[in-house]
Amino acid sequence: MRRILGILVVTAPVVWTMPSATAEDHEGCPMHQAHMAQSAVDQRHEATTGLPSDSIEHHFLLSADGGSIRLEVKDAKQAADRARVRGHLQAIARAFAAGDFSMPVQVHDQVPPGVETLKARKDAIHYRYAETPRGGAVAITTADPDARGAIHDFLRFQISDHATGDPVQ
Repeated sequence: MRRILGILVVTAPVVWTMPSATAEDHEGCPMHQAHMAQSAVDQRHEATTGLPSDSIEHHFLLSADGGSIRLEVKDAKQAADRARVRGHLQAIARAFAAGDFSMPVQVHDQVPPGVETLKARKDAIHYRYAETPRGGAVAITTADPDARGAIHDFLRFQISDHATGDPVQ
């Protein structure tokens, strides 16, 4: 205790505590549904591909002639997962070139935007797989403006649903 100008002041430490959060508290969060949907996408992706979603990174990039799908392990020492990522992307390139988009339908539990046009214009679109140091990428290119629009719609949906934070322009 101290005396300041004749007034007795009692000092004590102040302890702030945060109330415990419950599941109900999160339901009011504006991002709650997005977080829950994201985990469902991750779960379906893992079930469909066999790739552990917590140790891989997705990136979907738009370009003037189409775009690309990039999938890599977070840790370069994950040799077995890196090999599975590469096999998965090679299979994606073959399936998409054949007009088969069943895997993204399973992962996203819906037909992603652009898929119908990608199927209809499959002969105007090129899918090229390439290895990266930690995984691989599939370049998707076309000179057809309608196909390019569909590629961009498809990739923007992927960016949103996987919450990658990649640019959408």
